[in-house]
Amino acid sequence: MNVSDAFLVLNNYFSPKIVGEVNDHYIKVVKIKGQEVPWHNHENEDELFYIIEGQLLMEMENRLAFTMKKGDLFVVKKGTNHRVSSKEECQIMLIEPKTTEHTGKVKSAISKSIEEQL
Repeated sequence: MNVSDAFLVLNNYFSPKIVGEVNDHYIKVVKIKGQEVPWHNHENEDELFYIIEGQLLMEMENRLAFTMKKGDLFVVKKGTNHRVSSKEECQIMLIEPKTTEHTGKVKSAISKSIEEQL
């Protein structure tokens, strides 16, 4: 699989697509643009962000916000309240346990079930 090609099937921002799995983790791709992701956390799961293209603003409670760029990788530890945003289109690969809810327990207009991500 070519990761860049995986983004060609994404028609909407903030709508992750599962493109593979390894052990009990999903590999997802998602495009974002804007500030639609609500503050949320994942009580029991770490979440890996890898930037394929663009820039991502990562915000976490009790920590200074920082910008991730193409090629950057960061793991948000379980229980950490966070949100992400991007002024321009940003392409992200996520690797997270299959039990990870898209926006944690926070339900918003962009929240997607696992079934919607398949």
